[in-house]
Amino acid sequence: MAQKRVALVTGASRGLGAQISRHLAADGWTVAVNFRSGREAAEAVAAEIGDAGGSAEAFGADVVDESTVVALVADVERRLGPIGAVVANATGPQPEAGVEELTWRGHLDQLEFFVKSPTLLVQAVLPGMRALGGGRIIMIGSDLADRAAPRTSAYVAAKNAQVGLAKVWAKELGPENITVNVVQPGWIPVERHDGLDHSAYRAEVPLARMGTPDDIAAMVTFLASDAAGFVTGQRITVNGGHVI
Repeated sequence: MAQKRVALVTGASRGLGAQISRHLAADGWTVAVNFRSGREAAEAVAAEIGDAGGSAEAFGADVVDESTVVALVADVERRLGPIGAVVANATGPQPEAGVEELTWRGHLDQLEFFVKSPTLLVQAVLPGMRALGGGRIIMIGSDLADRAAPRTSAYVAAKNAQVGLAKVWAKELGPENITVNVVQPGWIPVERHDGLDHSAYRAEVPLARMGTPDDIAAMVTFLASDAAGFVTGQRITVNGGHVI
């Protein structure tokens, strides 16, 4: 009997995380749907996956807190089995600030989600991945790391830090058959963007449309699959060519 594949997706009660969870489940993964708040939404995502013939459970945890991350991974492994893939998708507020307004706290707020959280997650899942003989680590970045929009320096710095982590970890963990990659979405409208006008952005996209959560989820699912076993240390931008 084949080993059950378990994926942990953080920040998965809505938006990109929810759709990534659905796609992974459709590809045969048992999915741990993580949430910090919004238990009902996360449980609804898990239930929807179950209704579609997949397997998922909701797990509450603050993924920037060390003890909570350790407990989360232990709980997932106890209930579902060893974690073979981690998708670090959780994020927080992203306030804009010009350089003269920027504070160190503003930097730290972004680094907590995009450097601290992935580090804690990888440290917690490594023993299980090693026991499995390999694994997949996928961080959700942003094409703003390359677009460098004004007033986003704290966010851009943290997102570029993710790319550095992926490169180093890919070299460190590659001999153990653990791949590490960053998926960089462009502007993908989700629930929190309701009511915003994206016509000007869309006009700059060579493929002449906005991206969808499915576009990101499809790339994540590929990177989690056996077909991507020779892809590691990469930043893969999914934005219709908006940044080339």
